[in-house]
Amino acid sequence: MDKILVQGGRRLNGSVRISGAKNAALPILAAALLCDGTNTFTNVPDLKDIQSTLELLSHLGARCQMQDHTVQVDAAGLNNHEAPYDLVRKMRASILVLGPLVARLKRARVSLPGGCAIGARPINLHLRALALLGATIELSHGYVEASCAQLRGADIYFDVVTVTGTENIMMAAVLAEGTTILRNAACEPEIEALADVLNRMGASIRGAGTPEIVIEGVARLHPVTAQIIPDRIETGTFMAAAALTGGDVRILGADPTHVDAVIHKLRLTGAHIDVQDGTIHVQSNNGIGSVDVKTLPYPGFPTDMQAQFMVLMTVARGSCLISETIFENRFIHVGELRRMGADITVSGNAALIKGVAKLSGAPVMATDLRASASLILAGLIAENTTEINRVYHLDRGYESLESKFQQLGAVIRRVKA
Repeated sequence: MDKILVQGGRRLNGSVRISGAKNAALPILAAALLCDGTNTFTNVPDLKDIQSTLELLSHLGARCQMQDHTVQVDAAGLNNHEAPYDLVRKMRASILVLGPLVARLKRARVSLPGGCAIGARPINLHLRALALLGATIELSHGYVEASCAQLRGADIYFDVVTVTGTENIMMAAVLAEGTTILRNAACEPEIEALADVLNRMGASIRGAGTPEIVIEGVARLHPVTAQIIPDRIETGTFMAAAALTGGDVRILGADPTHVDAVIHKLRLTGAHIDVQDGTIHVQSNNGIGSVDVKTLPYPGFPTDMQAQFMVLMTVARGSCLISETIFENRFIHVGELRRMGADITVSGNAALIKGVAKLSGAPVMATDLRASASLILAGLIAENTTEINRVYHLDRGYESLESKFQQLGAVIRRVKA
């Protein structure tokens, strides 16, 4: 099992290019199941989650090929409606094939996703919405079994904002008869990206990116060529790293409009951020001020940036409060930061962080994807060497992260444990 070693104390300088967004690529790849013919997607990040998705699509009968960040998916041979446990257990996002399978094949048997270190993410909202579209839903032996004669449009209200639920039902509804309205829908850029691809495939979707999405069902879709949007969480991670190390970093190929909340909070810490087209220039050399943060659904501060921002606050002047409203177990990284000398007190869904003069390198263990990134950030400013174990989490969501940090002058390397 690999581990990453980080030697702290280096100020980051230079330019780094952002990869395509995993959370946009996964539903778009699933959407390829909705039509015959070869869909071509560019700027796809080379990640374990992408490989797991392509393995699942291939199992369902699609022909998949990836080369140089370009993926081709031809679902003309789609002939299998079952997504088995051995494939789904690798990645919760596998549930995204449920909507397309029911819409295209009129039936699906998909293993229930397993638990997650950052908290429960139930799919009951997906199932309730599919039932409103006319699907018969049964839970049997750890599988969701869904079937229908024909999906029909419905007025659907999500009790809780759900990104994958919005994506799943949007994909199902594009081939349903009549009009579907999704209320209290997720507003993330990844939702807009999926809707844009579906519309280019021949769907009729209005309002993506707002809480109300209207979908007029169509008889069939056709393949397209589309580019995956840049990863806003990778963008935010490098912004935080630049501010944390007192660096001077240009972040290329980003979409600044997708990280407005992060830019706002980093500016309040004292970082200077200049935005121009697809480039974000972050400079910081006057210390870090404390700022309170509350995670919220988009366009609020993203839960996927909470751990990285917390590291910034561990060495800020004064104290701050970080409130986590999305996932109930997303402070697991706190114990590891304490091992490095951070002063953090957790009470319920809130963490009180008192800034300290320095962090110290220590052996630590990653517990999830974003926690992995936060520990690397902590290692960048810690005295001596930080040893981060279980970094396989990192490979699920960041492409060549240590190489990109090396480009910016960080002393970081991956070794075999």
